[in-house]
Amino acid sequence: MDKFVINGGRTLNGSVAISGAKNATLALMPATILAGGISRLSNTPALRDVTTMSALLRTMGIDIEMREHTLTLDTRGIDKFEAPYEHVKKMRASIYVLGPLVARFGQAKVSLPGGCAWGPRPVNLHIEAIRKLGAEVDLQEGYIVARASHLEGARIHFDVSSVGATGNALMASVLARGTTVIDNAAIEPEITQLAEYLVAMGARIAGLGTNRLEVEGVRELHAADATTIPDRIEAGTFLVAGALCGGTITLTGAQAGHLTAIIAKLEDAGSEISATSDTVTIKAPRKLRSVDVTASIYPGFPTDMQAQWTALMAVAEGASVVTDSIYFDRFKHIPELLRLGADIDVKDNAAFVRGVRSLTGAKVMSTDLRASASLILAGLIARGTTEVLRVYHLDRGYESIEKKLRALGADIKRVTGEEF
Repeated sequence: MDKFVINGGRTLNGSVAISGAKNATLALMPATILAGGISRLSNTPALRDVTTMSALLRTMGIDIEMREHTLTLDTRGIDKFEAPYEHVKKMRASIYVLGPLVARFGQAKVSLPGGCAWGPRPVNLHIEAIRKLGAEVDLQEGYIVARASHLEGARIHFDVSSVGATGNALMASVLARGTTVIDNAAIEPEITQLAEYLVAMGARIAGLGTNRLEVEGVRELHAADATTIPDRIEAGTFLVAGALCGGTITLTGAQAGHLTAIIAKLEDAGSEISATSDTVTIKAPRKLRSVDVTASIYPGFPTDMQAQWTALMAVAEGASVVTDSIYFDRFKHIPELLRLGADIDVKDNAAFVRGVRSLTGAKVMSTDLRASASLILAGLIARGTTEVLRVYHLDRGYESIEKKLRALGADIKRVTGEEF
């Protein structure tokens, strides 16, 4: 296992290129199942999760090649309709293959998903959506088994807005007979890009970018290309790094429109932020102010930025409350921040943060993807040396983060192949 060794206290300045969005890529890749042909996804990030999804799709007979951040997928040879446990256990997004397989081939066998272990992330919303469209769905020995001679359009209402379930329902419905209406659909940019990609493949979808999607099923789709949108969580993480570490940082290839809640909170904390059509620049505050945050569904403050915000508030002047209304137990980073000298109490789904003058380097352990990011951020401003262990979590969602931070002036290195 790798670890990061960080010598904190360096000021960050310069520009950093934001990679393609992990969560968009993980939806676009399974969408190619819906048509036989060759598709090219450019601006694809080189991430562990993309490698995992590629391995899964290869087991189905899809040829995949990655060159210079362009992923080429040839779906003409699909001959298996199963997503086996050894791949799915690594990543919850693997369940995205369910809808496309049932829609095009009338069958799917998908292992119950794994990935981050925290929080209630039920698959029942996915299953009920596929059932609404006419498939027979059973749970057998840890697998979701679905069958349908064909799918029929239906009205699907999600009691809880779910990105994954919306994506699966959308991909299944584009080949269903008749009209499907998806109410309380997720409106995250990644879902909007998925819908746009399906339209490029020949789907008929109205209401893109809204929480009511209307799909008129078509007989078949064709392969298409897409350019993946920038990763708003990576962008938000680097904005927090800029606020923490002084200086001025410019994000290139970023879309400020996807970051409105994050930008607003950073400005409340004292940062100066400006944006163009594809850049966002942050100037660190002279004095970092405490700001309460409640993570909620998009366009609210992202739950995937909750841990990073907690690290920021750990050294802000005053006290703040960081609440997560999406996942009530997503606070495994807190004990590790305490090891660095933070003053934080957790009660139910809220972290009560009292800002301290400084943090002190220590050995800490990553527990999930975003927790890893928060520990790196804390290490960047901690006095002395911080070692962040188990950074394989981080490699799931951040491409070469140590190289990008080093280019901004951070003292961070990856140590490979040691026993920790």
